[in-house]
Amino acid sequence: MTLVFAHADCLLHREPEGHPEQAARLRAVEAALAGLAVARRAAPVAERAEVLRCHPERYLARVEAALPQAGLAMLDGDTYLAPGSLTAALRAVGGVCAAVDAVIAGEARNAFVACRPPGHHAETAQAMGFCLFGSVAIGAKRALDHHGLARVAVLDFDVHHGNGTQDLLWDEARALFVSSHQMPLYPGTGTAEERGALGQVVNLPLRAGSGGAAMRAVWARALGRVRDFRPELILLSAGFDAHEDDPLAGLNWQVADFVWLTDAICDLAEEVCGGRVVSALEGGYDLAALAACAAAHVEVLLRRDP
Repeated sequence: MTLVFAHADCLLHREPEGHPEQAARLRAVEAALAGLAVARRAAPVAERAEVLRCHPERYLARVEAALPQAGLAMLDGDTYLAPGSLTAALRAVGGVCAAVDAVIAGEARNAFVACRPPGHHAETAQAMGFCLFGSVAIGAKRALDHHGLARVAVLDFDVHHGNGTQDLLWDEARALFVSSHQMPLYPGTGTAEERGALGQVVNLPLRAGSGGAAMRAVWARALGRVRDFRPELILLSAGFDAHEDDPLAGLNWQVADFVWLTDAICDLAEEVCGGRVVSALEGGYDLAALAACAAAHVEVLLRRDP
């Protein structure tokens, strides 16, 4: 059945009071998944070498050096470190890598990684947007370099553009990256003209207030591009902040829209890669909406892994 990777260490990452990327997000997701018949596994701490698949040694050393003994330290204007933040971030990377290993090994058709901090804004040598390490991009590189897959697709439906994932996979011919996101909005990247060094990046900017119908139209076309690429594994940056109740954006999606998109991705995965999907939590900052969307997303994964 669907595997869920999580760990209590991911609650140790803290930010100032009132910060949107709070530990309560993970508690809300855990509560929402509590009644689902998933198989739970502990997200391991990633080996240093896994982080170095995408980030240089000098960047990892800078994060380690900035880790405070107490209180908080800032890495950029909205990205903080607490004493437990590095462990939490390594659990997030380790969870994605372990999920990739399990799905490729056939232990499950799909998996969901319920860890934090998120990762899709972390660029090669820069923490950004609440993110320290590009967990999903690292998982994609593990699938390619460790397991020898020929092609993977990374699909990002967080409301914010996955600039970090795009940066980390910019010149990776074996990885197709597709991101839908509100524009204009933080981080200001993600135009349709940003196509990657080898044309393997597809950006789907959406206007504020455009709603689920616009999303369904652009993703229906984009999934045709994914089908043509024929990935052997699909990884998801599963942000739920496009929901209409989210305080940081305004795309006005409903829970049903996330269900539709997850179903459409799983349909494609069954067609091209034996249903193999690894999904990792990214954004989502209204706790009730986050819980409802995450539960609905995992319920679809469960239906696809009998």
